[in-house]
Amino acid sequence: MEVKIMYGAGLFFLGWLWFYLFMRQILFNVFTAFPLIRKMNALQKDLIAVGAVRYTVVSLIVCLLIAAGLLALMIWLCPVYMEISFAVGALLCLLLLIRQIGPSNRPMFDTFCTAYYRFVPDDELRTAMYNKKTGQIKIRLRAMGLEGSFVPEFKKEK
Repeated sequence: MEVKIMYGAGLFFLGWLWFYLFMRQILFNVFTAFPLIRKMNALQKDLIAVGAVRYTVVSLIVCLLIAAGLLALMIWLCPVYMEISFAVGALLCLLLLIRQIGPSNRPMFDTFCTAYYRFVPDDELRTAMYNKKTGQIKIRLRAMGLEGSFVPEFKKEK
């Protein structure tokens, strides 16, 4: 019985880790990267290179394949009580991360800037994104003659 409890705890942790590593990346791609890329393309067609969309699609496909493979392997090899432990760990991770997903969360926007600055052809805008300076990003967009900005209004932290 003690061994089953230890296996259950281990699978709880693996479920949390599975969600944190793979599903979080999928959620980032869907709810942060794609919307910000779409906003940048709406401002100006070549504000961000086509490679950004390809990079995001590859990341999404790879994470989906790995997450689905690991989930299928876990379901195939484990008894029901271990699957439940795994699911509870994944659900706990989802509950802890759900408020943080989206571009209106400053760390998510900073993560986008860190990953996607290299796809911006304009030197000054790329530097502002690299440094994660939202004020400089807005100033550069105005200097380029663009109305609006892809920088969202950030949630207030409590």
